[in-house]
Amino acid sequence: MPKTLAEVENVSTSNHRDRIEAPVLSNVASTSNDRKGITPNALIEVENVSKSYHRNGLRIPVLEKINLSVPEGEFLALMGPSGSGKSTLLNLIAGIDRPDAGNIIVANDDVTRLSESQMADWRAHHIGFIFQFYNLIPVLTAYENVELPLLLTKLSKKERDEHVKTALSVVGLSDRMKHYPKQLSGGQQQRVAIARAIVADPTLIVADEPTGDLDKVSATEILTLLERLNREFNKSIIMVTHDQRAADKAHTIRHLDKGELQ
Repeated sequence: MPKTLAEVENVSTSNHRDRIEAPVLSNVASTSNDRKGITPNALIEVENVSKSYHRNGLRIPVLEKINLSVPEGEFLALMGPSGSGKSTLLNLIAGIDRPDAGNIIVANDDVTRLSESQMADWRAHHIGFIFQFYNLIPVLTAYENVELPLLLTKLSKKERDEHVKTALSVVGLSDRMKHYPKQLSGGQQQRVAIARAIVADPTLIVADEPTGDLDKVSATEILTLLERLNREFNKSIIMVTHDQRAADKAHTIRHLDKGELQ
């Protein structure tokens, strides 16, 4: 079975075309598995991470000394009541936000030590985002929405075309690539969003309530697609959800409550 989306493309040229070149990060951000506390073969290590926000002069703790190890190829569901810190933890792992304390190691990079520009490059290479409300640009076609992340790479137009068509094929929308979001159902829009998330063949897919805005049938289709990405392409996935039926599709379920991971 194929291990990367690039293998699905069956591109017969040299290997550098099969996967988007990784951004160059400074050595200070790099780590290795001989570091104290790092679990061998772990894709993600969250170490004593705390996060709080300040409102009207008050400190509001969200996460307190969180520790989490996620192996490569895992499909992890994070559950918990509203305000428990699920999305905050997801955003920290994805490099969207920074913790107050602790370290977050993803793909051997300590993301807490990256500069803002390094973080942007790191996210572009390593993270595929799936949001509850799709976040598609309405004036762009499905093809153009999926192509957007590739415009920041050095891929040629032909190579981008190969990646986009492969991603849309994987999510079953090869016949909808010229359609605009308003011409697609909610489930189809979310599949476009998933194609956009996987088009650069990321290390990790993070999904924040990916079925929260969908009917039961569409939600089932999206969860089946995520399962396929994990099973056939060995994509590591972290999914935040309130839906037990969605969480049951994951390999592992962890619960957050009052800022503590259970």
